[in-house]
Amino acid sequence: MISLLQGTVIARGNEGLVIMTAGGVGYTLRVSPAAVASAAPGAAVTIETHLVVREDALELFGFASAAEKELFKSFLTVSGVGPRTALHLLSLGSVEEITLAIGRGDVEYLTKVSGIGKKTAERIVVDLKSKVAKGLKESGISNLETGTKTDAQTDVIDAMVTLGYSVLDARELVKKLDPVGKNSEQLLREALRAVR
Repeated sequence: MISLLQGTVIARGNEGLVIMTAGGVGYTLRVSPAAVASAAPGAAVTIETHLVVREDALELFGFASAAEKELFKSFLTVSGVGPRTALHLLSLGSVEEITLAIGRGDVEYLTKVSGIGKKTAERIVVDLKSKVAKGLKESGISNLETGTKTDAQTDVIDAMVTLGYSVLDARELVKKLDPVGKNSEQLLREALRAVR
């Protein structure tokens, strides 16, 4: 497996680079937009890579960072997402922006990529949301930013629905409340005050 390349950029295209290593071997890579932007012809680069082995070809994909590479590999675990589509998904924005969109369940954001329909975008969200949320939590990004809810927030939504509010209204209301340091009862009181 080739996981990292270090060398000089010989040629650069919209989706590809040719990198000449110190050993005199030139590698053609399909690369993310961030990797293309950071690689000028003649520049010395270090590129994170992932080798995709198929029956008829070996394709080397390059990334500007290890985080970008990991997100790419996560996309490959989703049924219906191949390496080229996964690479195109990286063109949506930074790793943080894409993971936040997945954490929020933002299907519309993902469908901006050619070849990603609503069903595939929904599959990406379902398959990767918990993995992405775990990564975001470790990096210190809050539940409110990702759209995931604490147990207290979920309890309040359930209680509001029981009281006759629509699920959509209850979710919108809970989004506006600050759950930090509050239990379900305190958060429910605050929600009921807000609707009066």
